[in-house]
Amino acid sequence: MTSWNIVIAASVICVALKAAGYLVPARAFEHPVVARIANLLTVALLSALIAVQTLGAGQGVQLDARVPAVLVAAGLYALKVPFVVVVIAAAAVAALIRLLT
Repeated sequence: MTSWNIVIAASVICVALKAAGYLVPARAFEHPVVARIANLLTVALLSALIAVQTLGAGQGVQLDARVPAVLVAAGLYALKVPFVVVVIAAAAVAALIRLLT
C-alpha cells in the first residue's frame, strides 16, 4: 500500500465519520451525561494536541524552548492579556532561549 492509498483511505474514513455525526439525533445530546462527556472531550482533545505539539519530537519526548514558551503563554492567558501579546511574548521567550542555548 502506497502513501497515497493511506492518505485517501484516511480521508474517506474521516468523511464517513463526519457524515455519521449528522445522523445522530439532537435529542441524544440532551442527556446530561452525554452532554458533559461531549463538552469535556473537546477540551481533552485540544489538551492532547497542545501536549503533542509542545513535547513531541518524532517518536520521543523533547524538552526544549517550546515548554517555557507555552508556560509563559498559559500564564499570560490566565491574566487575560490580549491574545496577540500572548503570542508575541511566547515567541520572544522561545527565541531568547534558543539564542542562549
